[in-house]
Amino acid sequence: MISQFFVLSQRGDNIVFRDYRGEVQKGSAEIFFRKVKFWKGDEPEEAPPVFNVDGVNYLHVKVAGLFFVATTRVNVSPSLVLELLQRIARVIKDYLGVLNEDSLRKNFVLVYELLDEVIDFGYPQSTSTEVLKSYVFNEPIVVETTHLPPLGPASMFMQGTKRMPGTAVTKSVVANEPGGKKREEIFVDVIEKISVTFSSSGYILTSEIDGTIQMKSYLTGNPEIRLALNEDLTIGRDGASLYGQATGYGSSAGGVVILDDCNFHESVHLDSFDADRTLTLVPPEGEFAVMNYRMTQEFKPPFRVNALIEEAGSLKAEVILKVRAEFLPSVTANTISVQMPLPSYTTRVSFELDPGAVGNTTDFKESSKKLEWNLKKIVGGSEYTLRAKLTFSHEAHGNITKEAGPVSMNFTIPMYNASKLQVRYLQISKKSKTYNPYRWVRYVTQANSYVARL
Repeated sequence: MISQFFVLSQRGDNIVFRDYRGEVQKGSAEIFFRKVKFWKGDEPEEAPPVFNVDGVNYLHVKVAGLFFVATTRVNVSPSLVLELLQRIARVIKDYLGVLNEDSLRKNFVLVYELLDEVIDFGYPQSTSTEVLKSYVFNEPIVVETTHLPPLGPASMFMQGTKRMPGTAVTKSVVANEPGGKKREEIFVDVIEKISVTFSSSGYILTSEIDGTIQMKSYLTGNPEIRLALNEDLTIGRDGASLYGQATGYGSSAGGVVILDDCNFHESVHLDSFDADRTLTLVPPEGEFAVMNYRMTQEFKPPFRVNALIEEAGSLKAEVILKVRAEFLPSVTANTISVQMPLPSYTTRVSFELDPGAVGNTTDFKESSKKLEWNLKKIVGGSEYTLRAKLTFSHEAHGNITKEAGPVSMNFTIPMYNASKLQVRYLQISKKSKTYNPYRWVRYVTQANSYVARL
């Protein structure tokens, strides 16, 4: 299967290293990092998740800024190894609570104990946090979460006016609270990554949503849980259910949520799903995806992006970028980044922002010939405009719009989901006077591919 497994920091420091078969040279971690750091294809871009160097296959995923890497000389299934790396990262996060360089270094004994149980002589054994609890006995060392990113797993969970501190979901699922008590809480994330392509006139050419309902449980005794989704939820374009029968929810009904397809975690029971769109499950220890889904039905994109580039002389041109938030003023998008490739002969760019724009930064990356516009936050209903004046080294030949763009955009919007998929209620069957758990549901929308053509 795999020969080596290692974890590297963003600087290339080797944090964890395990050689299972002795088939690959010891300097593989350095070779991998140099290849990824200075990757060059047809144009500057990130290294692919799988590549080969001198007969060694390198497979990697990047989680929380860390490189999880496996090497092998044999022909293996890339998807299998990449899924294994994702699961190893998830198991480590379940045990440590926080997944970062500091937590790995402080808990290296626990991490190596986990790896010994997860992989044996290069072959995967078990990646279930619940199963591993019977074999792993080291206690995690708590790491402070003060400096975690504001929209990472330690962000605020909100439900109405209630707020839960960010440390709520950054605790180990195997460690008890001070005093020996175990926290009775369950967290649900509805995370959606949207891909939208706009034409030069602003019309939507393609749109897609890849979503997941993710759960993290701190409940003792593994109680049964009922999770109810939209009553008007339809699976499949023809309105058919998972079992090929009519759902009873017509596709012409207003407000119907139509998913192209979906899959569920192995612990989910679908006995009443067709009747009332309710999932029944006994949540395992740790973090897991209850449901993954995909949607290509037309939806209202959260942002409208318009881009225009015009010649302003023989050696000059002007770019106008407009971003409008199409969601309610009560919602705020964070960490917005807009990028636009410019003609290769661009030598200088000067920027002009709207008066009163706060938290906006602009930059021209001369090495990659890209314009970058970063906005700290955007409130729903607002519109921002950037004007950029370009200076060229020589006169443009042909249509300048063919040598610039498209405009790409990345963002995160908490408490907003484009598909309108909702968790109606979360019901825990266990009844006890001492058992009164907190339930926290959060919605997050992120850009997977948000592109506007010139």
